[in-house]
Amino acid sequence: MHSESGTRPGRTATAARRHRRTRVALGAAVALAAINPLMFSGVAGAATPAGTAAPAYQAQDTTPATEHWTTQTVAPGVQVRTGVIERAGAAPTWTVTVQAPAVNRLTGAATWSDVGSQAWAETTAQQLRDAGFQPVAQQVSWPDYADTPDGTMGWRVRVGSYAAQAEAQSASQKVNAAGLRSVAAWSGYDADQPADRESIHVAVIDPRTFDGTVEGTHNGNVAQREKTSAVAAQLGSLVAVNGGFFITSDADGVQGTPAGAAAYDGTLEAMAGGTRAALILEDGGRHPRIADVSTEVTVRAGSSTYAVEGINRVPGKVRNCGRPGATPTEQPRQDLTCNKTDDLVRFTSLFGASLPAGPGTQAVLDATGRVISSGARGGTVPAGGSVLQGIGSAGDWLADHARQGERITVKEVVRDTEGRRVELGPDDSMVSAAPTLVKDGRIDIDAAGEGTLDPQDLSFGYAWSNVRQPRTMAGIDKRGRLLLVTVDGRQPGVSEGLTLAEAASFMRSLGAVDALNLDGGGSTAMAVGGTLVNTTSDATGERPVGDTVQVLPAGRD
Repeated sequence: MHSESGTRPGRTATAARRHRRTRVALGAAVALAAINPLMFSGVAGAATPAGTAAPAYQAQDTTPATEHWTTQTVAPGVQVRTGVIERAGAAPTWTVTVQAPAVNRLTGAATWSDVGSQAWAETTAQQLRDAGFQPVAQQVSWPDYADTPDGTMGWRVRVGSYAAQAEAQSASQKVNAAGLRSVAAWSGYDADQPADRESIHVAVIDPRTFDGTVEGTHNGNVAQREKTSAVAAQLGSLVAVNGGFFITSDADGVQGTPAGAAAYDGTLEAMAGGTRAALILEDGGRHPRIADVSTEVTVRAGSSTYAVEGINRVPGKVRNCGRPGATPTEQPRQDLTCNKTDDLVRFTSLFGASLPAGPGTQAVLDATGRVISSGARGGTVPAGGSVLQGIGSAGDWLADHARQGERITVKEVVRDTEGRRVELGPDDSMVSAAPTLVKDGRIDIDAAGEGTLDPQDLSFGYAWSNVRQPRTMAGIDKRGRLLLVTVDGRQPGVSEGLTLAEAASFMRSLGAVDALNLDGGGSTAMAVGGTLVNTTSDATGERPVGDTVQVLPAGRD
């Protein structure tokens, strides 16, 4: 994959970086969890679980960590390991981070960044000193991503150290009154500082001994949001985690619909945004694999064909971008909704909401692909049928070729980055997110290529990628076992979360030879036996999400 910014190093440089040991602040805490092949002792309070291998990397901080792990066998071949990693020597505090003025590289809009240039940092620090503050300018380095520069990312400027958030917020208001912009921040979320506490759940599914199935599912309707634990309870799931990215706002499309490649029961229900990471669960999860995938869909009416650029999304709106003709970018861009003026979208029978209305043309098809009707957009998808909606030139094509009684055929192709076709059978499913974390046993984070940050625009993706957040990850170890992992975050004193670099190091320490980042933040959730077992970060509790990954017992109807 190539970054839109063109900063990805050549193969030689990338290979050299893969061989370097990643140095992350979580360091010793995660190193103690470097269990391979995942042989936890199962004794609560054990400082180092039995079977500990050599650390996967070196730590920046040598403060001792204490671990407490328990192991629950949920079913033959399915275990859940619950751990708390604490570092008594870590001393995070509340502080004030001054924001650097920035310009969004794609839109030109004025925005703000947590880091700026050295010149900005020096000028800002002097302005703060003149106003009676005692600022600290801190250098921030690039993590060990595969497709970003080495060395200094930028500089941040901070003021004070406070025991309580309210004190930091009060200090921030005083900084703002001096003509600057600032926010209260918890230093425990910094990658260059040790985390004081992490709460972790690791589900290990061994397809050689587990006689059930593992599948990605949207629970029968792609246009809905449900809590991970609620779906798990309804399906009688043994273990469940949240899945891929999805629409969360009406302004960006239909809430709940996937914002990336998705397939359930062998049917493609959403298209990829560029080439991004996916968890592919073949044969009911007996053959899981992780790969960056792209999707191509075309429809044919007679001798004429047209490219479909979306499945089950609002025509003209492309969440996370990554489609040809999208503006302001055709490349993947996390949490950005791009626009298309010419757009053909397919709706499947799993789209259980009202169809989008507006200018353009619609063709309603039966189960065999024959046109039932054509005309204005709206209504619902008929049972077992599908609908095509087009706007701009795509709408014109549809108006010219969707003749009642004639058949429109659909061709779908899913490929990995090696060019190999991903064949989807009835027992296959797929959920996708970004970015790749581990590939072929080595840390290989293509954060810029998969659109989770931009080396040319530090106002985009810094907190998403480089600050500790709640994370959900999936990995596969060398024995073919599926690892489903959640790490809680955004909760000082409870769990701080992981950066992308820390997430990759942690997955590798667990023995993953391939791993990806799934949806995280407030979406991060794990349920065991239908009951939520982690502490979610939203103030309102567990978040209703899009698709989920469910570990289901044998014999389920």
